[in-house]
Amino acid sequence: MEEILELLDNKRIEYKIIKHKRVYTIKEIKDINLEKIGLIPKNIFLRNANGKVHYLVTCHHDKKVDIKKLAKDLGSTRLSFGSPERLKKYLNVEKGSVSPLGFIYDKNSDVIFVFDKELINKTIGVHPNRNDYTIFIRFNVLIKLIEEHGNKIVYLDI
Repeated sequence: MEEILELLDNKRIEYKIIKHKRVYTIKEIKDINLEKIGLIPKNIFLRNANGKVHYLVTCHHDKKVDIKKLAKDLGSTRLSFGSPERLKKYLNVEKGSVSPLGFIYDKNSDVIFVFDKELINKTIGVHPNRNDYTIFIRFNVLIKLIEEHGNKIVYLDI
């Protein structure tokens, strides 16, 4: 988390950080009422059939993600959930703390970030790679950081 806060501070990016109890699901997040500050998206870490391509899908928390349709839209082979080991290897996070801010640990910019177009121009709340804090940041600012890091970004209607 410290690396993320240092990056945001060094770039003079405006953000708000909230400390809260550990949360593992969208329901738990709703229960602590963070949505009054900004949209809390859900994040899904996926891999393709041979495990060589990894995606972090971020979309509105109420949307159902059709993984078959998503694979087609991405021009990918069959998609499945990435293992805890892959999460740790690529984004340095554990299940329950998945976040687009994990880009900071993706040393080779291997992960492709897939964002729902509905998030554009919103303020979103994402974990700083631990699930007892939420950082609220403008979506467009987050995108710029990921682009500067060198990861590919895809926008879809999810």
